[in-house]
Amino acid sequence: MSIINNIVSWIMKKRIHQIELFMKYPLEVQQEWLSDLVNTARNTEWGLKHDFRSIDSPSDFKQRFPIQNYDSLKPYIERMMKGEKNILWSSNITWFAKSSGTTSDKSKFIPVSEESLEECHFKGGKDMLAIYCNNRPETQMFTGKGLVMGGSHQVNQLNDESCYGDLSAVLIQNLPIWAEFYRTPDLSIALMDEWEAKIEKMAHATMNENVTSITGVPTWTVILAKRILELTGKSNLLEVWPNLELYVHGAVNFTPYREQFRKLIPSDDMYYLETYNASEGFFGIQDQSNSTEMLLMLDYGIYYEFLPMENYGDPYAKTLDLSEVELNKNYAIIISTNGGLWRYMIGDTIKFTSLNPFRIQITGRTRHFINAFGEELIIENAEQALTAATKATNSIIKDYTAGPVYFTDGENGGHEWIIEFERRPENIEHFLDLLDENLKKQNSDYEAKRYKDMALRRPLLHVAPEGTFYNWMKNKGKLGGQHKVPRLANDRKYLEELLGLMLEQAV
Repeated sequence: MSIINNIVSWIMKKRIHQIELFMKYPLEVQQEWLSDLVNTARNTEWGLKHDFRSIDSPSDFKQRFPIQNYDSLKPYIERMMKGEKNILWSSNITWFAKSSGTTSDKSKFIPVSEESLEECHFKGGKDMLAIYCNNRPETQMFTGKGLVMGGSHQVNQLNDESCYGDLSAVLIQNLPIWAEFYRTPDLSIALMDEWEAKIEKMAHATMNENVTSITGVPTWTVILAKRILELTGKSNLLEVWPNLELYVHGAVNFTPYREQFRKLIPSDDMYYLETYNASEGFFGIQDQSNSTEMLLMLDYGIYYEFLPMENYGDPYAKTLDLSEVELNKNYAIIISTNGGLWRYMIGDTIKFTSLNPFRIQITGRTRHFINAFGEELIIENAEQALTAATKATNSIIKDYTAGPVYFTDGENGGHEWIIEFERRPENIEHFLDLLDENLKKQNSDYEAKRYKDMALRRPLLHVAPEGTFYNWMKNKGKLGGQHKVPRLANDRKYLEELLGLMLEQAV
């Protein structure tokens, strides 16, 4: 197995030269991809409608049609799901990734073309391994198996040829046969729909394997890890899998989970690698082990535009390309892809932490913020403030959400937090004061509104009993896969649902 490990590691590292090329010539690479996308789709219904044949420049492209979202492309996608061809993309599309990035009841079905599978999603997975092998040349990862926390798989009944599932399931279903040898558990378990039964079967199927890497959303990885420790009687995962060396994560900010993983995997040699991938595409990989930044991957069949958040909501607003972006400003990402998404707003916000090469950090969601009183609180502010408060109080947060408390006749508005702790602070009031003070440090608008409680009063905090968020997600049918708890909301929908559940549990 060591010979195979060395060969695979060598193959993976060969890709590094190509990565270095797009790092050196980012604007040229992006220009080439836009030209290729437009030429490939020029005879599609969308390309004919917007006269792709006459597009000569990025400015031409941006002026042909406004920024799109799922609702605007949905009529086209629904026709593609029924078997119509050459609508948004030229090749035949039979796979659709079902996406529900929050606990919203609304599902999105993102077309996954053969090109987006090979040139984007699979290429991103291989690049992730290439970067890891390059950063850790002594790796023995390929002497064991990779545990993959896949989603569920379902068949789309609208058309015999069309299938849909979570993105992870779509990828697993289309992996080459040789890849199955290196992953665990087998497909019969990995693609189960019922998440609680799936966790149980995954625990039994993997606890005796030689697992060297784990890939999955932190929330569900923690749940699986704890079940495995219960079954084995071990105190940490290194006692179960002594050769474990890599954890690949994404979808949610890892900071609130870091302390939990240090308990589960008590080793300074454990390598944590963040990726930024979604149903719409694979966008970024953490290429430096000592940084939380991710390299923006520029040769995956995606053309990027960036919308300054002050212009959010205007579909005709001027977007920026890579030559125009600035450091540490919030941008909404707009993508055009080799899966037929055109000037599509994916709903994430990022900031650039480096312009040479282009590295980014995810700052939140375009719809996940609190701005009920002009405070413009985003997830990045919340995560940093919570990190400071937990560090100062030696506490660990398991899950949380927050939203507004509206003005009443006798009292100002404010923010209301529901937090489930893995390790509770000794003094909750002190924790809340620290959270409030650090939010002021992170956000000047919040600080101004909190001045002498004139616009915002001191936050409210509810400590949720153990299992509250899990049960809430279960009740909504949102366990597992890419489902995640919405951290911030500009209304009280999630707060009221959770408070109601906590009241029921207390009875």
